[in-house]
Amino acid sequence: MTDALELDALWEDFHRVVNMTSQELAGWLRVADADEESEPLPDRAGPPIGQHVLAILQKRRTDLTDDDIRVMYDVVDTVTDEADLENEPEPEQARRRHQLMTIGHDPLKP
Repeated sequence: MTDALELDALWEDFHRVVNMTSQELAGWLRVADADEESEPLPDRAGPPIGQHVLAILQKRRTDLTDDDIRVMYDVVDTVTDEADLENEPEPEQARRRHQLMTIGHDPLKP
């Protein structure tokens, strides 16, 4: 398990990079997963990591599991590595933005 200072820093980093609310993320996961013929149940929409981020947003810090902590590290690393879309061509910017939104980060949101 992570020590208290490291967990505090991770909690802050995670909530800094995940700039979508749980409601925004849940809505995005439903929209992104819908297609012309069907739409998944709201609690099953989106990829597993998106669902996990949503679950973490609804938890208190004291309720985090080791798996939650691993996902939080993955999300912080992914957003830190991929959030700069300025030098990408338009189609790539949209694709990357949508991928980041799946884990709770909208690069166009202030």
